[in-house]
Amino acid sequence: MSCASCVLVIAASDSSGGAGLSRDVETLAAFGVRSAVALTAITVQTHEAVHRVAPVEPALLADQIEAAFSANNIKAVKIGLLPTIPTIMETAAALRRHPNIPVILDPVLAASSGGALTDAEIAKALAAELVPLSTITTPNRDELAVLAGAQTAVNDEAVFTQSRTLLKTGAAAVLAKGGHGTGSSSTDHLLLAGQPEIAFNAPRLDTSMRGTGCMLASGIAAGLALGQPLETSVAGAKRFVYARLRAAAKDR
Repeated sequence: MSCASCVLVIAASDSSGGAGLSRDVETLAAFGVRSAVALTAITVQTHEAVHRVAPVEPALLADQIEAAFSANNIKAVKIGLLPTIPTIMETAAALRRHPNIPVILDPVLAASSGGALTDAEIAKALAAELVPLSTITTPNRDELAVLAGAQTAVNDEAVFTQSRTLLKTGAAAVLAKGGHGTGSSSTDHLLLAGQPEIAFNAPRLDTSMRGTGCMLASGIAAGLALGQPLETSVAGAKRFVYARLRAAAKDR
């Protein structure tokens, strides 16, 4: 049966189930949105380490994306790990063939369990090819610095400067995540060209969970797929991630 209103998830598997496609599909289902998927890589991971990343052939990735579009009414696209430059190029080409659909880019450059998933050339290709095609890009502070060609920001002003660098190079919106920061509040900053910064705050919890970046980006994708404005989608996704983290903290 055709999916009447779907989010297409372009991302990698995670054998531990803690991140990647597993988290994306789980999150979208929690928002009442169905998923179509295009696998970019098979990863061998535990909750502690990345052991292997096996990229999918670029042509096979392209075929998956086209099959998803032909079979379903895709209302948004969420992009996670793209492990090679050819997979980035194929994804960008597919997005150009299907314009006017919201695109949420979660620029996965390293696994939270530890271990590099991409390299500097991949980051450059993401910044050049996919950031300009995306409705919103959702980097953490380390990823933002790599995409902006800078050192990791140590304060909000540096975050704003690096986000504006991406805006100047074609980004429509940047959500700089604050989960890796310090202090009692975890604040994500949404910046759009020519508009004031919007802050999304939540108390910082003494717990951790893998895949929170996947959850946040997929939550935003769900909101956009349901026709919500960008700011509303970000706020809803932020609340969802906080609720999951709070539940995990209580279970400790």
